[in-house]
Amino acid sequence: MSDTLDLTKDLLPRQLADAYLDALIELDPVTGTYLGVPESAGRLPDYSPAGLERIAGLQRAVLARLPHAEALPGGDSDVERRCARLLRERLAAQLAVHDAGETLRLMNNLFSPVQNVRNVFTLMPLETAEDWATVARRMRAVPAALEGYRAALAEGASRGLTAGPRQVTTVIGQLTEWLGDGARPDWFTAFTADGPEELRGALDAAAGEAAAAVGALRDWLAGEYAAAAAGTPDVAGRERYARWVRYWNGTDLDLEEAYAYGWAEYHRLLAEMWAEADKILPGSSPWEALKHLDTEGRAVEGVPEIRAWLQNLMDEAITALDGTHFELADRVKRVESMIAPDGSAAAPYYTPPSLDFSRPGRTWLPTLGQTRFPVYDLVSTWYHEGVPGHHLQLAQWVHVAERLSRFQTTAGMVSANAEGWALYAERLMDELGFLTDPELRLGYLDCQMMRAVRVIIDIGMHLGLEIPADSGFHAGERWTPELAQEFFGRHSGRPADFIESELVRYLGMPGQAIGYKLGERAWLAGREAARAAHGEAFDAKRWHMAALSLGSLGLDDLREELAAL
Repeated sequence: MSDTLDLTKDLLPRQLADAYLDALIELDPVTGTYLGVPESAGRLPDYSPAGLERIAGLQRAVLARLPHAEALPGGDSDVERRCARLLRERLAAQLAVHDAGETLRLMNNLFSPVQNVRNVFTLMPLETAEDWATVARRMRAVPAALEGYRAALAEGASRGLTAGPRQVTTVIGQLTEWLGDGARPDWFTAFTADGPEELRGALDAAAGEAAAAVGALRDWLAGEYAAAAAGTPDVAGRERYARWVRYWNGTDLDLEEAYAYGWAEYHRLLAEMWAEADKILPGSSPWEALKHLDTEGRAVEGVPEIRAWLQNLMDEAITALDGTHFELADRVKRVESMIAPDGSAAAPYYTPPSLDFSRPGRTWLPTLGQTRFPVYDLVSTWYHEGVPGHHLQLAQWVHVAERLSRFQTTAGMVSANAEGWALYAERLMDELGFLTDPELRLGYLDCQMMRAVRVIIDIGMHLGLEIPADSGFHAGERWTPELAQEFFGRHSGRPADFIESELVRYLGMPGQAIGYKLGERAWLAGREAARAAHGEAFDAKRWHMAALSLGSLGLDDLREELAAL
């Protein structure tokens, strides 16, 4: 347990949650960098079994102390109660994953230790020589971090707990991409190329050490670990899947009901897509219309140009929404469009601002080598990743962190809450008339369809469920990853490499992908319950701002809390 946490003090739940966060940051400097803690900048986490157990020990100690915090005078107030429920649920869910050995086989193409070790550098300040010296210090820590991760994977393999072969193959490919080739340098050397000349020797040496460590991990994965993982199923099975569903969604779901809901949304959206496609290319299917838009629809040429275009899109959305549908603080209005580093997964993503807003919220576009970017699906996607999606929610959380707790607004985030809001934000922009253009609306529906398909195939393949008779697709058969990829490909306008990357993601992060649609359902139900309670007095702007200021909640609590606003 971290020495920074004194559990002999009388701490109310919010104080205990923030004391836990401070202790966690000491053990996990990557989290510290996301939050903008300067003391974290030169370090990386200990991903070894001993390092993982230290975090678990901290979590157990905090959970043991939580009943005392709740029993203190004032511990049962609404703000304390809400924080205590989140803290208990989050730590219990994380410990369930740890105690089952999942952290000893944690590997995927988006959010596992190898991506954390690299991506954290993209969040560091780079203005001064001191900043670059800190970069060099952190790069020199890469070998130890990756060696600790390797030790955890080796320990998992010794217990018969390995990642699925698709995850191994994909991460090997990512590491190979980061190492460069004869025509281009490794990622770490390229990243440090803009550093000051007086630190050139130190930066080059540190980058070389980091790249060598990446190469050593890649070779070990390709040899010893891949052989150990060869017989591991790519799918989770019901027990593992249920554990991860709780982790990502903050609830224990009725999985068969959620699967049926995914199919109901699929059929609803499919009918809308056919109607919209006919406006673009009369008589065509949605997928023919989307393929037509790939070549004949509006597009932006050039990587710098698409970054600027996306920035303008977010700026325009803020101008249009602020004061009408939201009431935004000035520091929440700042968001930056970025290009994701090479070797990233195919999906765009968002990183929230630091706690002091010195680093703004940022959206990240993986280009996958493209230089031409059709905009039909980017508009809805940037409403999701940027404004009014992830940025407005997560930046607002940071803005109100001192009124709630820093834990509730940062490390306590429940994925399905955030992804549900972002998908709700896409739908809100459709409701407000921002997606009336047939190209943009078909792109929006395609994004919605992808989230419905995720519910179907994520639950279906991990549990091996039967495909319904009215699906028009391999009726009566049991889902497999191969069938899931085929079904996704038939119902998406996205290229094959994107679909492959997404499927690997779903297999490596069981239960995460369903949170978008199920989270959106909770947000919509909460809004409609609040509207019914208030009648004509319902104020959508007031409700949105109150909802965005709740901080994190699991799906167990989200609908109830939203309905009460």
